[in-house]
Amino acid sequence: MNYQKMNSDILDQIKTAVGATSVFTDEESLATYCHDETEDLKYYPEVVVKPGNAAAIAALLKLCNELHVPVTPRGGGTGLSGAALPVFGGVLLSMEKFKKIIEIDTENLQATVEPGVITEEFINAVAEKGLLYPVDPSSKGSCFIGGNVAHGSGGPRVVKYGTIREYILNLEVVLPTGEIIWTGANTVKYASGYNLTQLMIGSEGTLGVVTKIVTKLIPKTSQGVLMLGSFSENEAACAAVSAIFRAGVTPSALEFMERKGVEWVIQFDEIKFDLKAGVNAFLLIEFDGDDLDTIFKDCEKVNQVLEEHGCTEVLFADTAQQKEDLWRMRRTMAESVKSNSVYKEEDTVVPRAALPKLINGIKEIGSRYGFESVCYGHAGDGNLHINIIKAGMSDEDWKNKLRDGIVEIFQLTTELGGTISGEHGIGLVQKEFMPIKYSELHLNLMRGIKAVFDPNQILNPGKIF
Repeated sequence: MNYQKMNSDILDQIKTAVGATSVFTDEESLATYCHDETEDLKYYPEVVVKPGNAAAIAALLKLCNELHVPVTPRGGGTGLSGAALPVFGGVLLSMEKFKKIIEIDTENLQATVEPGVITEEFINAVAEKGLLYPVDPSSKGSCFIGGNVAHGSGGPRVVKYGTIREYILNLEVVLPTGEIIWTGANTVKYASGYNLTQLMIGSEGTLGVVTKIVTKLIPKTSQGVLMLGSFSENEAACAAVSAIFRAGVTPSALEFMERKGVEWVIQFDEIKFDLKAGVNAFLLIEFDGDDLDTIFKDCEKVNQVLEEHGCTEVLFADTAQQKEDLWRMRRTMAESVKSNSVYKEEDTVVPRAALPKLINGIKEIGSRYGFESVCYGHAGDGNLHINIIKAGMSDEDWKNKLRDGIVEIFQLTTELGGTISGEHGIGLVQKEFMPIKYSELHLNLMRGIKAVFDPNQILNPGKIF
């Protein structure tokens, strides 16, 4: 791709379009926005722009489209696929000033927010009104809701409540050519032509820049129970997952954790936890609702299933602090792995019943290639995060052979009926693996959609394809 390099004339035009106080070219700003949470990758933008309204973004995109300058949108910078990395330089478009919760409509159970609102702050704001926004990725304390939309995010409670796709009703979007549109309607039903709202969700900022989000909300439950099941084998824990649903119960969360991940969390985050010998895997299971009797009946059914699958111990969190500690152990696992080793993280998803074959295959592939892995994730929806650990693997093998092992993991995932990302997205680092799952016909259809929205390929180029 041939893009226009930044010069003083273009920079002056950008300042005129968005206001000089929103434009940054100093070294500190460029360094701050050259990376996200994807491994140790760094790509420096030529200029950082922080507009405060949709009209300014429209003016910026119109100008950049005409001049053929690449623009990379960025939310909270917590992504793991490199989707916010400005790989062609150009403009880094930060959405951090879009941080208003515009309205919480308690009559229609809806809210309108800007994309720079931190997800946890939004969850807490609607909770104060007795409502629930259940999309809560592990980075909820720092990620932006706009980034969640861009990546089709999920989190632990997807298993009961569904992904973000279930909760986005309408979007205000600035197109790469500078026009501003609403993608749909603020209604629960939508059968009026192609659903542009759903098309935007998960598009990773390649089709448009979201500037307002209308979400669906649901009533907040009043009761919750958290239990932790211990297993001697990964496969036994994973096999119990599908059996829980076959028993006729649906937890609000069902998470898998491998022993090594728990060990590193204890070390990194100083969480006090009695990690017993012989325990190699855990299932963290949560139920919520308004009737404790019903919740406890579901817990009894799950307890029976766990026993049938070799569970060695079931711990019930008796206090709010115990619940918080167990959830913190799960949510900080990714950071703990990063603190301990050179790593690569993959985000696989398969049908629940295929989880035992997936984790067994991951370990076998690692054994052949010489890498270790720490696995955890949203087992209730078949989503397993695989942290590949360099361990004793030589630098040469890590550089030259690891890719072949990752290819085998994705091939196995696809053979089991799954796909190569459940919630992290494709971005920069996964795009080379897309042909494992998708034919050239599939990819050309996607490229065609991109060309309709962004004919000059200026918006977040170099991602997905």
